[in-house]
Amino acid sequence: MRPSAIVRLPSQLPDIRLGRNFNGPSQMLTRSTKSEDWRGESGLISTFWLRRKGCGSGSLILPQNGAQTVRQDWHERFAETPDVLKSELLQQTVVPVLDLEIGGGEFITMAGPCSVETEFQLMATANHVRRAGARILRGGAFKPRSSPYAFQGHGLEGLKMLARARQESGLAIVTEVMSEGDVPMVAEYADILQIGTRNMENYALLEAAARSGRPILLKRGMVATIADLLRSAQLILNNGNPNVILCERGIRTFETATRNTFDIAAIALLKQISHLPVIADPSHAAGHRDLVPVLARVAVAAGADGLLVEVHPNPDKAWSDGEQSLDFAGFDDMMADLDPWLALRERSLALRALPLRPALEPRSMEAVG
Repeated sequence: MRPSAIVRLPSQLPDIRLGRNFNGPSQMLTRSTKSEDWRGESGLISTFWLRRKGCGSGSLILPQNGAQTVRQDWHERFAETPDVLKSELLQQTVVPVLDLEIGGGEFITMAGPCSVETEFQLMATANHVRRAGARILRGGAFKPRSSPYAFQGHGLEGLKMLARARQESGLAIVTEVMSEGDVPMVAEYADILQIGTRNMENYALLEAAARSGRPILLKRGMVATIADLLRSAQLILNNGNPNVILCERGIRTFETATRNTFDIAAIALLKQISHLPVIADPSHAAGHRDLVPVLARVAVAAGADGLLVEVHPNPDKAWSDGEQSLDFAGFDDMMADLDPWLALRERSLALRALPLRPALEPRSMEAVG
């Protein structure tokens, strides 16, 4: 006979499944490890209350995402990347960037234009997203594009504009580096080096970026598996850089209604198995600005540590990716809509940090019901 989980119930708890409150003496609740049914001395009892801070609080908490230890089958599946998996010694990597931390308790929003266009456009965006709650400014100085005839970025001049925006706004800077030869130059101006989806498996670039000492934001390749993403992260760690941030930005599938397919399960899985911070890019996943706020909320619920969002003063006039960029009002609305979800996230993190207390005087299986 397999053991049962035992939990002591309070004298009053809401029974959502039965549509009534249980009122009676404190009792023990047991669940067989083979079953999801919970049964007490008075019969079947809903465990909906367990997802509340307390019986009378009326406030739900998000599911606690992230196991204390990684299941053995995950270790076997991702055996090539042992250093990126959680262990008893390392549950969560926190990446320091200027005066903030990614992967800690604070949810970090990175926002800004797809590409750096003009000084006015960049400064206006930086100041606005900072006031709305963003902590990091994104912007492309070098732009890999699907068409060779599209705007490719301002290069060094774009990096200098980003540096001036950091000085004026106080925001940290994340920008993409496209070749190993550009790493020293980009690292001189950027606080985080972004490896784009097309370069996730560019191992020469990954090694050069790792040796720069800057934190690395590693985007999942558009046709890459989770194992592929973790192998690239492992390579960065192997080259002496522990400060890696994983980014889910959608993958290419047979669906064409959206630009990519947002793999929300990947965020949940990565938070379960890896100690590295995980952020989401709803802009590239959706390809349509009206879907971005919804996907942002979904990312928070899945356990993401932050967002990477495209914002532009006038998206319809943007030089690149305007259709997926939020305007200032849209970004403000998205940040406001995230507030209740972030409050739930904070409560979940706080509860997860509390030490677990064993049940007092647990009864054996035979003594219950």
